[in-house]
Amino acid sequence: MAEGSSTFRLAATADLHCRADQHGRFRETIKAINGEAEGLVIAGDLTDHGMIDEAQVLAEQLTGLRVPCTAVLGNHDFEGGVAKEIVRVMSEVKVHVLDGDYAVFDHRLGIAGVKGFAGGFERAMLQAFGEPTIKSFVQEAVNEGLKLEAALAQLDIEKRIVLMHYAPIPGTVSGEDPAIHAFLGTTRLLSPCEAFGARAVLHGHAHHGSLQGATPKGIPVYNVSMPVLRRHFGDKRFRVIEI
Repeated sequence: MAEGSSTFRLAATADLHCRADQHGRFRETIKAINGEAEGLVIAGDLTDHGMIDEAQVLAEQLTGLRVPCTAVLGNHDFEGGVAKEIVRVMSEVKVHVLDGDYAVFDHRLGIAGVKGFAGGFERAMLQAFGEPTIKSFVQEAVNEGLKLEAALAQLDIEKRIVLMHYAPIPGTVSGEDPAIHAFLGTTRLLSPCEAFGARAVLHGHAHHGSLQGATPKGIPVYNVSMPVLRRHFGDKRFRVIEI
């Protein structure tokens, strides 16, 4: 099949927050994904407290997937201090966790992925001025943007999307308390998406945010946080996007 010649049916979800006592929680969801989609992306917060046993419980259930899967980590996945081990557990069940690199599904769809970071949007974006701690905080967001740029630059495929945990636009965090918008994402993640012509951006993290928005250049941005999906689609824990 020629590259770009057909629509790719991509299942997307985020914020699973899997706990160690949740054996079987996602089994029916995985069966449904097998029947409805050609691939799965997970936009962070695979685990609830970043513990290895939580990752292992999720991995057990992901063995039922019959389609390729890639993911990024979220802030919860770093809580336990064993993020590298969580990545290893996921790799053992063929889930590629992206961090400034990319995956390709069926030679038809490229996915560039980073966790992303916070810092605020547009005119309210935090600037690297003042205390060293503030500068370090801003630099983390800058670094995530640079990693995303590097991943997209290497992705030589017509159909490409971006997967991240934090939001790149304010539109999909609308609905959250405005006081925490700056901690849900940053405009610093936006430029690489537009510069390299991503077909779509998918993120999580904003549990009370909006389902969908767009970048200034019109790239669709999907908030696939599981709480948002449930609010719009009932008990369904994933969304299928045609790309």
